[in-house]
Amino acid sequence: MDAYECLISRRSYRSFTNKRVPHSCIEKIVYAGQCAPTGMDRQPLAFVVVEDTETMALLSKWNAQVMGVDTDPFYGAGQMIIVFADPSVPTYMNDGSLAMGNLLNAACAFGVNACWIHRAKEIFESEGGKKLKRKWNIPENFEGIGHCILGYSDQKLKEKKITSKVVWDPSCE
Repeated sequence: MDAYECLISRRSYRSFTNKRVPHSCIEKIVYAGQCAPTGMDRQPLAFVVVEDTETMALLSKWNAQVMGVDTDPFYGAGQMIIVFADPSVPTYMNDGSLAMGNLLNAACAFGVNACWIHRAKEIFESEGGKKLKRKWNIPENFEGIGHCILGYSDQKLKEKKITSKVVWDPSCE
């Protein structure tokens, strides 16, 4: 898909089938996240790919607990990429957000449906989350930025309704 078309057509999917995204495709999506711009090119990021059902279920449970619900906040997605960033870097939140954006747009370009799920910060501040970070060799101080859930959906989404305001500075004419 052409880049502009991908940027204007990407949507957040919240319903997934059991079809798995090929590992080779996920590798390319992660690489796009790694290529996101970062402040002063510090690249204070780490990415974790989760594909096993047990870890997906555990993270879903913890995410639901943070929200105070008992539904699946990952909408049945079977795979995800978690973005972490080093909060000692002043631009870490922006850097992590740009990486998440690249993941979402790359997924769209490959025909993979995706959604940014929040609450990674809270999950990975918990004792269980800290234990997973140690297992994955993610530095203890790194903060969870977001979960990029991946999969394929049979959901048909409506065209995006644009409501943001645009103001043209008159001096630009």
